[in-house]
Amino acid sequence: MKRRKLIRFLFHFVFLVLTLAWVYPLIWTVSSSLKTNREMFSGSVKLFPDKFEWSFLLPSNWGQLEEILQFDNYSRAWYIANFSQYFINTLLFTFAVVIIVIALCALTGYVLGRYDFLGKFLIMGAIIATMFIPAGYTIIPLWQLINALGLGKSMAGLILAEAGGTHVLYILLFTAYFSRIPKELEEASQIDGAGFVRTFFTIMLPLAKPVIATTFILQFINSWNSFFVPLVFTIHRPDLRTLGVGMYSFVEDNSSDLAAMAAGATISFIPIVVIFLIFQKYFVDGIAGSAKG
Repeated sequence: MKRRKLIRFLFHFVFLVLTLAWVYPLIWTVSSSLKTNREMFSGSVKLFPDKFEWSFLLPSNWGQLEEILQFDNYSRAWYIANFSQYFINTLLFTFAVVIIVIALCALTGYVLGRYDFLGKFLIMGAIIATMFIPAGYTIIPLWQLINALGLGKSMAGLILAEAGGTHVLYILLFTAYFSRIPKELEEASQIDGAGFVRTFFTIMLPLAKPVIATTFILQFINSWNSFFVPLVFTIHRPDLRTLGVGMYSFVEDNSSDLAAMAAGATISFIPIVVIFLIFQKYFVDGIAGSAKG
């Protein structure tokens, strides 16, 4: 029994150390966004500014704490580096892409999971095969297709370009989840006169909330961090840049303003952390439910 407790303790200790090592760069980025450029160029990896003292955390000393924390770094990133526009663009881009991807993948997964038809396995094989095609190889035909639609220099074209992939993982998650749902539910809805569309939206889709949440989190992270497609499609439209492309251009133009870069990076990744913390329960349930299928 003591040996088992010792092994468990060592197991948790090792993973705690690994977790701290993984999280530390994120914490350091946030703390660096509140430092001066002089402190940044000193190469220090400590979390607190040079003038920081623990006594500043007392309510009576908060005024001194505000004096040493460089909140103007966020002001420069938000206004001067135009992160305010990039943030709005990224919100619109990300949520539009997520909605389109969830709708397409849920419909595809429903058909593949609930219906048997000629060529079903061939279609699934073709979908899975697209996983092995590097994204960069498809950017030229994708660019030509969006341009042919007259959307090459618009937010709509950027959204369609990002949402237009096969999204194999999400399709497989929906397929596995829908295949587990009892057929009696569909039969009961058909008896009540419900067709394909009504059955899908009123019965099947609400039951797939865990998978929807999982898809939402994963695609939200992917779209929020997307770089290659937005970079190509916003070359001639700087006003449509997302945070990833905006951060890249900021680094190119302001390589000496490290503190503002850290503030921009913090602005970029904080929403992802918040979204994951809110939906993490559904994320786990969605993965577990699909795996059982």
